Amino acid sequence: MPSDLIGARPVHPGARLVVLGKQGAGKGTQAVRLSRHYVVPHVATGDTFRAAIRSGSEFGVIAKRYLDAGDLVPDEVVIGVVKERLTHPDASHRGFVLDGFPRTVGQAEALEKILAPFSLDVVLNLDVPTEAVLTRLASRRVCSSCGANYSVPDKLPKVPRICDVCGGDVVQRDDDTEAAIERRLELYERETAPLVSWYAQRKLLATVNGTGELDDVTDRIVDEIDRRKREAV
Repeated sequence: MPSDLIGARPVHPGARLVVLGKQGAGKGTQAVRLSRHYVVPHVATGDTFRAAIRSGSEFGVIAKRYLDAGDLVPDEVVIGVVKERLTHPDASHRGFVLDGFPRTVGQAEALEKILAPFSLDVVLNLDVPTEAVLTRLASRRVCSSCGANYSVPDKLPKVPRICDVCGGDVVQRDDDTEAAIERRLELYERETAPLVSWYAQRKLLATVNGTGELDDVTDRIVDEIDRRKREAV
């Protein structure tokens, strides 16, 4: 199905979703598509932190202190920033697609308390073989100014090394070398395996094949979400 027809599907009212997946699995892209399909906000951790800092919210101010000092932001502050975002009417009324949170079982437990008495509809785990992820990330190019993604050779900017969106420099990230990617994937597997098991035990986890055309992956995900939502009624 062409990507520009995704919005023409029947829209199901809202959803509370978490998207998991190793780097390069396409979770950010699919999270954006799901947010449009279900008409809910895409709550990406990095964007949420930046918005909280700009707004001067309670936890945004605290997070800025850690970031300015070059320190890791403690779990309780990360959870506080996410909680602030999920209390906004767009998320509290219709739902959300969480991308980048939770990362640990402790964060998942905190999210469960934040949402009570409601629950997540589905936790999606995009399954992509490590070999495919390595290929995707090694071919990735990123705008150093706005973060727009490109890839070699399929999706290059119209003018070589110049971003189509903002005119910034399109480069390969320092951490997109094969050795750096393998280290990140190993760390992800170690940190996320307990989280995947935790959600599986609660019968919220849905592992979806993340390989193939973008539209095909989106179709698989939406079919799984809608099936589970129907069964929960």
